[in-house]
Amino acid sequence: MILHSFPVFERLGHFLVRRSKVVLIVYVIAILAAGGIGSLAFGKLDSGGYSDLSSESAKAATYLTEKFSVVEPVAVLVVDTGDKSVDDPQISQAAIALEKKLSQVPGISKTLSFWSTGGAPSMKATDGKAAFLFAYANLKGTDFDQLGKIGAQIQEEFDGANGALTVYASGSGVIGHAINHKIEKDLLLAESIAIPLTFLLLAFVFGALVASAMPLVVGVSAILGAFLIIYIFTLFTNVSIFALNLITGLGLGLGIDYALLMVNRFREELHAGKSVEDSVVATVDSAGKTVFYSGLTVLVTLSALIFFPLDFLKSFGYAGVSVISLAVLGALVPLPAIMALLGEKIDKGVVRKSGITPREDGRWAHTARSVMRRPVPVVIGSLLILGIFTAPITNIAFAQVDSRVLPKSDPAAIGAAKILERFDGFEGSPIEVVIPNGVGRQVQVSTYLAEVQKVDGIARVSPIESYGSDLRVQVIPSQASRTLAAEKIIQDIREIPRPTGTLIGGAAADFTDSQDGIARTLPWALGWIAFWVMILIFIFTGSIILPIKAVLLNGLSLVATLGAITWVFIDGHLKWLLGDFTVTGALDTGTVILVAVVVFGLSMDYELFLLSRIREEHMAGKSNIESVAVGLQRSARIITAAALLLAVVFAAFMISGVTSIKMMGFGVSFAVLLDATLIRALLVPALMRLFGESNWWAPKPLRRFTITH
Repeated sequence: MILHSFPVFERLGHFLVRRSKVVLIVYVIAILAAGGIGSLAFGKLDSGGYSDLSSESAKAATYLTEKFSVVEPVAVLVVDTGDKSVDDPQISQAAIALEKKLSQVPGISKTLSFWSTGGAPSMKATDGKAAFLFAYANLKGTDFDQLGKIGAQIQEEFDGANGALTVYASGSGVIGHAINHKIEKDLLLAESIAIPLTFLLLAFVFGALVASAMPLVVGVSAILGAFLIIYIFTLFTNVSIFALNLITGLGLGLGIDYALLMVNRFREELHAGKSVEDSVVATVDSAGKTVFYSGLTVLVTLSALIFFPLDFLKSFGYAGVSVISLAVLGALVPLPAIMALLGEKIDKGVVRKSGITPREDGRWAHTARSVMRRPVPVVIGSLLILGIFTAPITNIAFAQVDSRVLPKSDPAAIGAAKILERFDGFEGSPIEVVIPNGVGRQVQVSTYLAEVQKVDGIARVSPIESYGSDLRVQVIPSQASRTLAAEKIIQDIREIPRPTGTLIGGAAADFTDSQDGIARTLPWALGWIAFWVMILIFIFTGSIILPIKAVLLNGLSLVATLGAITWVFIDGHLKWLLGDFTVTGALDTGTVILVAVVVFGLSMDYELFLLSRIREEHMAGKSNIESVAVGLQRSARIITAAALLLAVVFAAFMISGVTSIKMMGFGVSFAVLLDATLIRALLVPALMRLFGESNWWAPKPLRRFTITH
């Protein structure tokens, strides 16, 4: 089939004009129903999903739970005895009373402490003036909501002064609740700042109050519709609660992008003297087509997240595909119907006249012509700037979220820091060595464990425990579980020859396997993105060179962004601007991948906005130079405005006290502004000038698979 012979967008435009009221009524009812049903998803979302469920550590966890009935502590309390020894009789009495009170917290099934174990040396701090108290709950591994509730209650009731004792609460339930609660509060604050500011900017950019409301049509319908799709996903698989943040952020961002493109084109057609119906049809057939293919490129990019073995990343893939699909639908169905009803009233409530009337020639066209007069110096200069931004990437390293993403003043972060400062091992998060059918092989097992003890970073190896014919050994590390040092420990242990069937599990092994799973999947995800993006851009532009150039330029932009993120969050710069955060020497892997994929997708969004107008002008008979100049004039204003508005939405996340959210806000904001200025305004026109008419070359047999504009 020859793609350009199917006038689906033109027919859609005519249909929407003639049935505008019916379309709007049906769409509003459908979206409200979707939002109502989709709200049921909120109680089904979890805060975990960081594990590779097909890994060795996951198999060890299943073995420990099913065969050994082992559960990890929901809370790890450091009980500080002040200037007295933990063995002091009065201290022991107070500590036993504290443990009894802790055991009565709803949901707690068991407690364990230095005092209830008869003074186990491993439970005592190195200075002898603090000891561990563990709280356990019989919960499923995915019951994150209940885990957080128990952790929150323990922190509220026990953290701080308790008579002669001072308690510092930490552990998975406490830290998990602290991070989630902090994120929820920070996002509410961010939204309370970003949304009013965005509305003000929308009125300025669109130039009229009525037009500035159009992004809400696309954004709100995309968000509510995506909630329904996410609810359907929760019926079959685990979905992270953080997917909601991507839905709201991306929904508003794409709503702004697509509404700007559609409204701007509608105004152009009206001001050119066309009727309202002809203007709507022309808008859907041109800008609507761009929105459709732009949405496809963003969709295939975000869908790559589904490849990863972590439910956390898969959830963002589900959310991304959902919200993008609904944003495209919102731009192609209700928005043109509203424009058909409004007609010239789209310009009601004038705020800025120059924002209403598009100009054929202006600042952006002059910029493009200036760049194309000196393309080589512009390319060299732009690449040098990108190189400067990229340089810090040599220091990049990856880890996962732990207590250090919280502000240093947060009680949960203080509790975790006390464990690191005062104990020589992480008793609450041991490395688990599981040896099925190990009984009868004690000599071999003992030899193996003696080698494990020699691994750098191991505090001690606990005595062997037997469960029927199986053996279990807890190896206590001297490093936090989700760090580069812990990953090195697990790698070293796994290199030691071990008894047949031995499984290495625990939090550190889970972290290591998750990182390995991401690294193993990343090349496939990148290949998927590159392949489909180039195919779609070829279909859209009819060019062989432009898709390759687009992927390479977006890759350069992404690498520069990662360099900037490294400079800030690993090297510790710009705290005066972003607020204080703990420099851990590594970036959260999941957040980096999320930022990278979102940024790449949005960059392709802007790329297609620009190429669409340039190709349209070129097909109308303009020279390569003039088509670039006019295309940039027509689209750069939209791209820059969309990037600025999107940057405001994500920049608000930088006020968060949680480092990973702060990093996401900085990364996306930096990337979209870099892309809309240096890449689109300078590099793209310079390179198009250098390639000349070759920009539009494609082999004759392939041209039948491209579309017309």
